[in-house]
Amino acid sequence: MFQKKMVSRGVRCISVLSVMGTPLVTHADVVDDSHLKLDMKNFYFHRNFTQDAAPVNEVHSWSQGFDLQYTSGYTDTPLAVGLDVNGQYAVRLDSSGNDGSLPFSVSEQQTANDYSRAGATAKMRYSKTELKIGDHRPQLPVAYNDTSRQLDTLYQGAVLESREIDGLTLTGGRFWSNVTRESSNHEKLYKFGTRDSLDSRGLDFGGATYNLTRQLQATYFYGKLHDIYQQHYFGLAHMADLGNGYKLKSDLRYFNNNEDGKALGGEVDNRSYGGLFTLLKGGHMFAVSYQRMLGESMFPTLNGFIPQPYLVNWSVLGFVRPGERSWSARYGYDFAALGVPGLKVFTRYTKGTHWNRGGNLSDNAESERNINLSYVVQSGSLKGLGFEVRNNQVKQKFGSDYDEYRVATTYTWNFW
Repeated sequence: MFQKKMVSRGVRCISVLSVMGTPLVTHADVVDDSHLKLDMKNFYFHRNFTQDAAPVNEVHSWSQGFDLQYTSGYTDTPLAVGLDVNGQYAVRLDSSGNDGSLPFSVSEQQTANDYSRAGATAKMRYSKTELKIGDHRPQLPVAYNDTSRQLDTLYQGAVLESREIDGLTLTGGRFWSNVTRESSNHEKLYKFGTRDSLDSRGLDFGGATYNLTRQLQATYFYGKLHDIYQQHYFGLAHMADLGNGYKLKSDLRYFNNNEDGKALGGEVDNRSYGGLFTLLKGGHMFAVSYQRMLGESMFPTLNGFIPQPYLVNWSVLGFVRPGERSWSARYGYDFAALGVPGLKVFTRYTKGTHWNRGGNLSDNAESERNINLSYVVQSGSLKGLGFEVRNNQVKQKFGSDYDEYRVATTYTWNFW
């Protein structure tokens, strides 16, 4: 009896697995292939208004954020399943006014001391097709994740993605709510600039991205924010090798936006096209772009002024006003080419004109200048620690002028 009890641990495991069968193997795949990480971000934002008779002189905030993300593996079954869990929390360290980074009470004229949100995503996979239901951080032409301030924008919905055919990615689904960067609560989707009572029952979408060749990619997406607007997107991306280490990337993008159903957000009459051309050589990047808005209304975006980076000139300003024409020149350098990996600089200047203000008012014009410097520690005990400083300067012929600084320190703790 004593000898039987002294069976080795490895033999016991094999015995248990043989008795229990796939459930234990399944559990091992879910756990063994899982990952847990904590993203930490210390973020300072300061905007100084410089135009005459500005309503306020400046707004600023300083906060510390935490973003815990658990990503499970999949069960070892024909229809594989898993579960992801996330939790976000940020605490205010200092603030003055409403700068759009943290929750702000208009009635009390005060920024919240802290805020948080949490959620989960159930996922299923068969072959190369995956369905996720719950929280999402999409990067789609019709819905995009906002990482510009402290906590990310989160969407809640169902997304199906299939890669069964080589080179072709099919995506479809519905988002029924979001929690914006300065909020703790999910709310129904509506058009930015309208009342939150004029919300939609959801955003349905579908699209495809196909690699026509190794150098040429085509994308089409359709989105329908029920009873508010519908949106078509077409995109072409091409990478050309010019020889001698030079490469040219060309991006052509087109949106067509119109109201849908009851048009709760008012008339939507907007079309836009843009081109971005980027020349690459070693650590150097130089790019020029042009973007034009057509139609009687501005480009529609979701509540929370969620970014639309598929517009080639989107930055702090969107350059999305009726009739607006904008061009941009940008330069970046990766110092890894000089033996300093992790250090990067990026600069951009964008000018927008022909902004139709309606009636007999003269057209508006606006400009934006960006300087961004970032560094990520590459080795040692502080490996992965990131620093980023960004300065933005905005000027408008009729509107707000301001200088702003954004300073972020980031670090990711990978538990496993």
